[in-house]
This record gives sequence, structure tokens and C-alpha cells, in this order.
Amino acid sequence: MNWTLLKRSGGNAMDLGRPNLEVFAETLLNLASQDRDILAVTGDSRGSGKLGPFGKALPEQIVEVGIAEQNLVGISAGLTAAGKKVFAVSPACFLTARGLEQIKNDVAYSDNPVKLIGISAGVSYGALGTTHHSLHDFAVLQAINNIDIVAPADNFEARSAIEAAVNHPRPLYIRFGKKPLVDLHEPGTQFQIGKAITLAEGDDVTFIATGETVSRAVIAGQLLAEEDINAGVISLHSLRPFDETAVLEAAHRSAAVVTVEEHSVFGGLGSTVAALLMQNGISRPFKIVGIPDEYTVTGSQQEIFAHYGITPEALAETARQLVAARELTS
Repeated sequence: MNWTLLKRSGGNAMDLGRPNLEVFAETLLNLASQDRDILAVTGDSRGSGKLGPFGKALPEQIVEVGIAEQNLVGISAGLTAAGKKVFAVSPACFLTARGLEQIKNDVAYSDNPVKLIGISAGVSYGALGTTHHSLHDFAVLQAINNIDIVAPADNFEARSAIEAAVNHPRPLYIRFGKKPLVDLHEPGTQFQIGKAITLAEGDDVTFIATGETVSRAVIAGQLLAEEDINAGVISLHSLRPFDETAVLEAAHRSAAVVTVEEHSVFGGLGSTVAALLMQNGISRPFKIVGIPDEYTVTGSQQEIFAHYGITPEALAETARQLVAARELTS
């Protein structure tokens, strides 16, 4: 992946940052050092969740439950009910599958504002394969009332999401991957759970992306700009609350829409955007880019992305086809 292609609006190259997991752990430690009510509860995830320094610095504020995701969620809900600010940390694939009943009943239905942290999300586990991929988490959690869903696109969004999560009044799920990410945002950018961030505006096509796919969409937009195709890019970091206004404005402005996600094409970002546009009478050439209805190929995250068209070059080609289709029918 050639991150040097990424440029800010002023032409300066974007910097390659750190993995969001590292930013999460560092931010949580800083916050917990000032607030004894902040707890980390882990399911044998101290190492993979980058919480080693947290455990050493604040041993009385970390709870290890072992490989027991249902216990992890139930204990976290109980501690939250007792007034603690709990971050429950576990691989996303297991947290949102094995612990789903407890998320539904102990967290969401019981209205305990646990902060559920799904680590190594999407296809981050790479060659470990389908058993370790979390391509279902958006879908199952969107079907459960009273839980917000966030997928940060870079270090700024990750840091901001954790800071916002501490006193967030509702149950919350945040997913993180494992790879270093480019810093996408200009200084002074404002972050709010439930409010999308527009990185670029375009009247030919708009990419609406979430999580670690956003940077690929940004590069795709810059490739299209070289062909005089005006592409917008939205970082829709929150699946819930869902920023309907930002999506509808982008769809009205653009001739075509492409959604991009590290998730199944069913039940995630693309499905939500499609339903919103259809119910508001907006018809545009439209494509959901994600993982299709199959068990994934085996490979690294980058190789899997390449296979399923989640690369800047493939996204640019998808956009070209939609723009061409629009021109033929106009």
C-alpha cells in the first residue's frame, strides 16, 4: 500500500500514524490515571489489546476473566451498574458472537453503558481465517436496540472515540484493527459520535466509508481527480447514531455513491445507506463494496482487501463504472 499517494487539500503528504489499538490503550491509560472509576476488563487480551502498560501502571483497575467472553460481558455490565466506567476488551470476532446474548440482555436491554472494545476487527487476523474474522458485528449489533457502533478511521478518530466513550450515556461498541493508519484529518477537526466527517466533496461520485477502509477511499478519490472525476469522501465512523443528514446531502450532491466497509455486504454500512436512500426516494448508481456472501480467501488483510476490490485502484474503477453508467442514462 503506497501511503505516500495520500495528500491533504493543500498538497502536503499525510503522515503514517500508529495502529489504532496502540492509540486506544495509550488514551485509556491516560484517562484512567485521572479517574479511578475507569476499569479495563479483558478476556485474555492484555497483550493483544496493548494493555500491558495499563496493567503495570494501574493493577487495581484491570480485571482479567480469561477466555470467557460471556463472563466478560456480564461482569462488565455488573461493574457498570455499580457505577464504574468499564471498557470490555476482547477480539471482535468472539466478543460479538460468543457474548452476543449478554450484549443484548445484560448491556443493551438492561441499559448498562458498557464500552465494548472489539479488537483485531474485520479481517485483521488475516491468515487465521474465517473463524477469526468479524464480518458480522455491524449487522448483529445494528439489529439490537440501544447500542451505539463506532469504527474509527485513523488515530485521531480512535483517540477521540475513547475520550468520548468515557462518559457516553449509552452502551457502545468500538472496533479496532491492527495495522498502522494514515492520519487523515486536518488540525482542528471536530469529532462527535454520530456525526460523519466529510474529507472531500464531489459531485461526480461520493465514497462513504467506515473504519480502516476510509484511507483507501481517500486515495481512490485522488486517483480519480487526476482524470477530472470529482470524488467526495465521507468518514462515517458511527453506524449508530447514523448521520442521515450527511449521507442524504452527499447523495443529493453526487451523481453516484459507493460505500466501503471491512464487513459483510449484508447488514452493515452499505445496507444502511441503501435503505436510507431508497426510503427517501433518492436513486443513484450505487455499489456496496465489502466482503461478499462467501468464506473469505486466506491471506493478509491487504491481500484480502485486494481480492475483494477494497483497494484504491479497484475503488476508483468501481467509481468510473458508476459514473459512466450515469452518463449513459442521463
